[in-house]
Amino acid sequence: MHKVLSGIKVLEQGTFITGPAAGMFLADLGAEVVKLEQPGSGDPFRSFRGGLYSPHFQTYNRNKRSITLNPKLPEDAAVFDELVKESDVYIQNFRPGAAERLGAGEARLRALNPRLVYCAISGFGQTGPAANRPAYDTVAQAASAFLKLLVNPANPRVVGPAVADAMTGFYAAYGVMGALVERGRTGQGRKVEVSMLEAMCHFNLDAFTHYFSENEIMGPFSRPSVSQSYVLECADGLWIALHMSSPEKFWQGLANAIERPDLFQDVRFATREGRIAHQNDMIALLDGLFRARTRADWCARLEAEDVPHAPMYDTREAMEDPQARHLQLEVSAPHPEGGEWRTIRSPVSFDGERPLEVTAPPLLGADNDAIVGPIRRRLQATA
Repeated sequence: MHKVLSGIKVLEQGTFITGPAAGMFLADLGAEVVKLEQPGSGDPFRSFRGGLYSPHFQTYNRNKRSITLNPKLPEDAAVFDELVKESDVYIQNFRPGAAERLGAGEARLRALNPRLVYCAISGFGQTGPAANRPAYDTVAQAASAFLKLLVNPANPRVVGPAVADAMTGFYAAYGVMGALVERGRTGQGRKVEVSMLEAMCHFNLDAFTHYFSENEIMGPFSRPSVSQSYVLECADGLWIALHMSSPEKFWQGLANAIERPDLFQDVRFATREGRIAHQNDMIALLDGLFRARTRADWCARLEAEDVPHAPMYDTREAMEDPQARHLQLEVSAPHPEGGEWRTIRSPVSFDGERPLEVTAPPLLGADNDAIVGPIRRRLQATA
């Protein structure tokens, strides 16, 4: 694996998702990420069925090392300062002001290490009327107008994964890497700030662009209508997705696959604009047809006609797909408590080499002896 961030040392004092995700994205690229956790309990996301190795924790903490310190204790605070001096990046996702109370504010840490890239992740920003409000994934999705695009008005329930949390971590890592590139020219670190609200507003850029340019307020069916996207149930109860987009060749291919050469003689479906305006009618037509054949049959027919489609997999099925197997998306490593630990590899390859190496998320404090021990001995020797 090409470790393009090899030699970069990251001290991550993150909990739950945003901070740990940022650390993991950097670790996936080869950075040495040390996760600093509270003694005894660690990251709150660890807790699961009486243990400290939850699936949620595993998701965002691979390729890291774990140490435990209580920075409120003078002896641990001294170790923390030494780690800061040795680090290139520090990441935290505390509420505004909490880092300063813990002795981990940007001004103090950069006084210890002027080259430090300091990354502060928050819910609503470091200042402003909402700065101190608690923020979680659904809250950020709602405040950024993103959730409105996901919720079906006929069945209003929150759906899907923690998009806001993961995307905020991604944007934080993106900012950190930009600051590291600049530091390579100037020798000076930066403070990188990103909030969940800012990250999700940017991620929701298409909706805001429609509003700014056309005064259009998009809803949950706006883009699927324009992109001409469909999900359809097949005879065997399995589902398939189509994304027809604009090229007429895709629609001609679909007409061939469904054996309806007269499809475009219907004025409702003769043009792209007509198909968008009458998408509900198209859904009704396709729904009846697709229920007559199995998903495998439809996939074969659609592939033969070069129609953009995919089976609507669950997680088990996705990993069994021949293309996923060819791309070696599933990777594994020894589990720290024995056996095999499995995950999905980083999607980024360099020079054609896939990143197949991974280490399992660490047990709490697994690297205390290797990392904290030598620092304590060095401090005692100089006291």
